[in-house]
Amino acid sequence: MRNGTILALRIGIALALAGSLVVQVMILPAVWRDLEGEALWGRIAFVGIAALGVLTMQVFAVSVWVLLTRVRRGSIFQDSSFRYVDVIIGAITVAAALAFALAALLAPGEIAPGVVGLIAGAGLVLAGFALLVVVMKALLRQAIERDAEARTLRDELGEVI
Repeated sequence: MRNGTILALRIGIALALAGSLVVQVMILPAVWRDLEGEALWGRIAFVGIAALGVLTMQVFAVSVWVLLTRVRRGSIFQDSSFRYVDVIIGAITVAAALAFALAALLAPGEIAPGVVGLIAGAGLVLAGFALLVVVMKALLRQAIERDAEARTLRDELGEVI
């Protein structure tokens, strides 16, 4: 991966993290105040789901940042990279579950069924992304195994020569 691509991704991640901090510090408290007339459990559930959703994005972003650092250093093909890929899969899976929970929370209320369906659909898309990352993890595992095999062959060939 080129350094320009890594830099562009890092800028995007940094902006997303900065925006998520604005959401946590300014937007979520404002939403809490706007929901003042609602039942306390509903306010807690809605703002809690939103806060956890932002947290999943932050965990995802930090893990991608670490993996980008490994790519830049040429150390991505190590078993320790799987830890960060697993965290990414977990964050996306939790985000999908939160989307389904939000849809279930809104379904019995006055929200249009189409909106509930869109939120549930977003949960399905997120679940699909989690499965895609699982496939990419398998590809990373294959690349690591092939890299290890190639190193072994080079070492054996070096001994023969």
